[in-house]
Amino acid sequence: MKFSILAEHLEKIEKTSSRLEITQLLADLYKNLSAEELHYTAYLLQGRVGPLFESIEFGMAERMVIRSIGKSMQIDVSDFDKRYKQIGDIGETLQKYKEEITSIEQYDLSIIEVFHELKKMAQSSGEGSQEVKMNILAYLVRVADPLTAKYVVRIPLGMLRLGFSDMTVLDAYSWMLTGDKKLRPLIEKAYHVRPDLGYIGRVLKEGEVQGIEHVKPALFTPILMMRAERLSSADDIIKKIGTCAIESKYDGFRVQVHFNKQSGEVRIYSRNLEDVSYMYPDLIEGVQKEVIANEIIFEGEAIGFDSQTGSFLPFQETVQRKRKHGIAEKAKEVPLKLFTYELLYAEGENYLEIPFHERRKQLEHFIQTTGDIHKDTLLVTEEHITDNAKEFEILFEDAIAKGLEGIMAKKLDGIYQAGARGWNWIKYKRSYSSQIDDTIDCLVMGYDFGKGKRVGFGIGAFLVGVYQEELDQYVTIAKIGTGLTDDEWRELQVKSETCRVKTKPSMYDVDKAMEVDVWIDPQIIVEIKADEISRSPVHTAGRIMKPSKSGNAFDIEVSGYALRFPRLTRFRDDRRPGDSTTLTELEDMFKNQKQPTKK
Repeated sequence: MKFSILAEHLEKIEKTSSRLEITQLLADLYKNLSAEELHYTAYLLQGRVGPLFESIEFGMAERMVIRSIGKSMQIDVSDFDKRYKQIGDIGETLQKYKEEITSIEQYDLSIIEVFHELKKMAQSSGEGSQEVKMNILAYLVRVADPLTAKYVVRIPLGMLRLGFSDMTVLDAYSWMLTGDKKLRPLIEKAYHVRPDLGYIGRVLKEGEVQGIEHVKPALFTPILMMRAERLSSADDIIKKIGTCAIESKYDGFRVQVHFNKQSGEVRIYSRNLEDVSYMYPDLIEGVQKEVIANEIIFEGEAIGFDSQTGSFLPFQETVQRKRKHGIAEKAKEVPLKLFTYELLYAEGENYLEIPFHERRKQLEHFIQTTGDIHKDTLLVTEEHITDNAKEFEILFEDAIAKGLEGIMAKKLDGIYQAGARGWNWIKYKRSYSSQIDDTIDCLVMGYDFGKGKRVGFGIGAFLVGVYQEELDQYVTIAKIGTGLTDDEWRELQVKSETCRVKTKPSMYDVDKAMEVDVWIDPQIIVEIKADEISRSPVHTAGRIMKPSKSGNAFDIEVSGYALRFPRLTRFRDDRRPGDSTTLTELEDMFKNQKQPTKK
């Protein structure tokens, strides 16, 4: 397929707000692509030339892109800047110029040709690489028709922003094959094991459903991490899963380790699939020395360790290891211990469907340590098997006394549900200062401009929400204007700058009363603590609307959920937008929150 045809599809998608219509448009597009074209198009729709876990970045700032445009079109860059400021979108500005200046070199490139040129651009590095990147983009702009140019130039800047998520793509894959969503659960399960939209699309095109049913873990392709359910009573946990394994819950970095012993290669992935290997040279050395498997994928929590006292460091100190510079020096200052607790793949065998107690036994076999916490880098998390609520509470109190977050209960015959929540893991944390037992991971949806002192920050309050899985949308629960330090306001402003959008994303369900000055693409996750979950008519999480008697509008039948006294705990750079707290979880927290003490 020619890229110009793809651009026409993108134009239709961009002008559509209905998720169902977007799904059908994507499905129609996919039906007309070959397996190879679908593979590449899946990445291009994400504004990339590879899956999310591959650190292939274009490395092109806006000024470089504008210089490339000026070079290709032989126009005055300052004139382009003026029109760009008026229009507000670099792609649309270029489209206007292309409509006015017809290139004699115009050539209808294929999707595959454009993809390879963009990939060549992204992979260019070293001396002279900026010139190479600019020349490639200049060539693509010069030969493209106006509509193609609009979308091609947005890709290196990460500004494609078509308003749909990975989950919409998975629905579209099902529609492509069956005309409905019935294959979505099967496709999503495969995606959780191999979170690569291009790979999944190609397998479906080449082998249809048969190919997707047998997707297995692959070394150096991160598996979406399983998530835990929450309960706040030992009795409730035991009633739910019976005799269970109790492990301490560490407050550090959750990581997934991939290791090939023959090559010595170790890759460490964060919860949001980012390759963070370069940050942890001490963990890599530990894996190479202390793991005996030839090939293995396992998970653990990296936590700072005080070698003088033999105690663990709080998260505020452990987080100092998350950096791009001065890594070796900080590794000496804040050494890490990796507490391993899950085996996902080893020696060619898929462990995801194997019961936990067997996975645990094999994990202990593959990790060979001395048992001395001062000498070992890797440790297998200590485990206690119990069905006794009193013993459960003792283990919890012991974990808290050690400065840990709490404990995790694991179902002995439970499988590893990649990317999903289930009752195979149950998180047990308690808070004594509020009615809510846990924090809430919220998506930042937008913000209002600051007033007074906050004019300098550019942000006065920000809107947050949770994820409604059934509708693949984000619904609001709070607008936060207090409780942040000056540094946190500045950090939020910096993070927001790269993901501002002109209009409210179609995935956001927001009441008019809660609309903001600036909308933000779904990228930033924050951990929020609140005193209580209450009801509010202006928030959309859990809100139910019914037609008004006049028939021309809707009335609120049930008010939405809202957070009382919300405050920022920390930024969660290790989480993807889909990892935010779900509406279902919020509803459970509302039901289980402690009742206020009567005076």
